[in-house]
Amino acid sequence: MTLDENQLKEFHENGFLLLKNFADSKLCDEILEKAKVHLKNKIAPIESEQEYMQKDADEITVRRLRQVYDREEVFKKWMTNDKIRPILIQLLNDTPVLTLAHHNSIMTKLPHDSTRTFWHQDRRYWNFENDNLVSVWLALGDEYLDNGLLEFIPASHKMNFSKDRFDSESNFLDENSENIELIHQRTSNNLQKGDVVFFHCKTLHHASKNHSDKAKISFVYTVRAKSNNPIKGTRSDFKEVILD
Repeated sequence: MTLDENQLKEFHENGFLLLKNFADSKLCDEILEKAKVHLKNKIAPIESEQEYMQKDADEITVRRLRQVYDREEVFKKWMTNDKIRPILIQLLNDTPVLTLAHHNSIMTKLPHDSTRTFWHQDRRYWNFENDNLVSVWLALGDEYLDNGLLEFIPASHKMNFSKDRFDSESNFLDENSENIELIHQRTSNNLQKGDVVFFHCKTLHHASKNHSDKAKISFVYTVRAKSNNPIKGTRSDFKEVILD
């Protein structure tokens, strides 16, 4: 499959693109089944809600499973999916390379115990020569605003922001007057199992906590353009997989 001219234009203008019913339903079910086992047993490496909020607690609530590429064959199968490669080549205008240092995760928002994901740009946490990186978000079930759906600010990937518009954790400040005006432009689309969202590494996005009674579980990984090398000696300089 390849994107048409309008889809490519939409991605480059807005910084994100939704493809409905892209992933095979059976594959999504297999991924979800394996993910639930790892989440239930809190199989490391993980990120916890407590770690994310920098709070000490006796009970650990899993926020995401890290380094999933090497956990299960079905996870690897999705991340190296042949159907998606032509699209990644189009978006990057280059050979895609899986950056296993970043994302490479099963993301979860557990009911009531999850926390909000603040507005941010993924690029601020990473170390590459340029910004030619795209993330791939797979919905494994229904995603909507009340259970922590991703929201985006269109065209924010083309904007330059001063440092004072972010906090010390690189989160986009809600109370900044310029930010408030921009956040009003946010948009979202409800997702169902098999839907895929592609988004640029500089596109501002966030998600609320999960107010529903059911866990929301998603899969996200990131690819870079082959010509966009990680900076040596940084955490981005890690194991990778070339998708040629």
